[in-house]
Amino acid sequence: MRPPAEPLTIAIVGGSIGGLTAACLLADSGHDVTVYERSSTELEQRGAGIGFLEATYRYLVERAAMALSEISITTDHIRYLGRDGSVIHDAEHRYLFSSWNTVYRQLLDHWTFSLTGSGGGVDRYRLGHEMVGFEQGPDSVDVHFADRESVTADLLVCADGVGSTARSILQPDAQSAYAGYVAWRGMVQEAGLPADVVGTLSDAITYYVHANSHILVYPIPGLDGSVAEGDRLINFVWYRNYAEGQELDDLLTDCNGVHRELSVPPGAAADHHVSELRAHAAARLPSLLNEVVARTAEPFLQVVYDVEVERMVFGRVCLLGDAAFAVRPHAAAGSAKAADDGWALDRALGRIPVEGLSVPEALASWEVDRLALGRSLLARNRDLGSRSQFTNTWEPGDPDLIFGLHAPGH
Repeated sequence: MRPPAEPLTIAIVGGSIGGLTAACLLADSGHDVTVYERSSTELEQRGAGIGFLEATYRYLVERAAMALSEISITTDHIRYLGRDGSVIHDAEHRYLFSSWNTVYRQLLDHWTFSLTGSGGGVDRYRLGHEMVGFEQGPDSVDVHFADRESVTADLLVCADGVGSTARSILQPDAQSAYAGYVAWRGMVQEAGLPADVVGTLSDAITYYVHANSHILVYPIPGLDGSVAEGDRLINFVWYRNYAEGQELDDLLTDCNGVHRELSVPPGAAADHHVSELRAHAAARLPSLLNEVVARTAEPFLQVVYDVEVERMVFGRVCLLGDAAFAVRPHAAAGSAKAADDGWALDRALGRIPVEGLSVPEALASWEVDRLALGRSLLARNRDLGSRSQFTNTWEPGDPDLIFGLHAPGH
């Protein structure tokens, strides 16, 4: 922790993993930080699993003194199944898995309770604050919210996700590009699965690859964050192609007839799509993996998009995480990229008192390698998605398929 010569007043728009990681780091460095989240309630993704890369867990371990074993599950194998359920590839490889809910809850609790008096606290995580615009001068940024409240800050960090309002203002040409497929997701408590299924799936990330598609299954903490056997969840992610236009629009029309843009949450998918998912699983998946899909009470889906920006810094305003680059999930690095942006931002702002930089100068230095990393990660994930969904060149054992932020396995 490094107290600055003059603490900055920093507004962070977006209270997910990237925004919270940046908030915690910048508060540790002595800055006056407030997080503004558009949702009126604390966020929830119903336990969706994430590959737990170092950048994602680094703050919780190094600063919040948490043990990895309390917030993640370790697997020791990468395993591929054939259509008949036989193992066609098995390699020793250690991965950590957690859930979005677990990481978010731990960061939020740390921000709310552990940092009270040093930048954090309940009043510094402000729900129901949807940013609608901002104006900046040479020395400050005025941030405006939908309830007509405005705040003034030295720096505005926009971590407002795939549907970023800030990006639409600053980079209107940076549109979301549909990748051609969606990720169906779901999870089942271990206690709700046959013992042989749990025994086979609990020590590995398990893949099945078939024509223009693949599914992966791995264990994650329970909805309450428990990592105890029986409480844990077996999580699946199944990538399936849907044509843009009528087919995708119908998929995104929920059970109440409401059209969704980015995802259809648990319990909201139309019955005929859930029935088709289960029928397709029974017809195409190994029986072991079909068990997981069939026993998932409320499967949900997320549309896979690519988003790329030309710039991340605009004077005293910057884009962070998915607000700048939204990448496909195949490298398991989306949350890691957002968290890593926060670590790099804290380092860049630390140069201000040392080198006599202005805020815009510090942000400009931060932007250089952030753009390079975002473009590299986006290109790598596009290639992986093409291999599995279109060219059918996803090969078990290929080292390019290993998860990683900066490179496979790194």
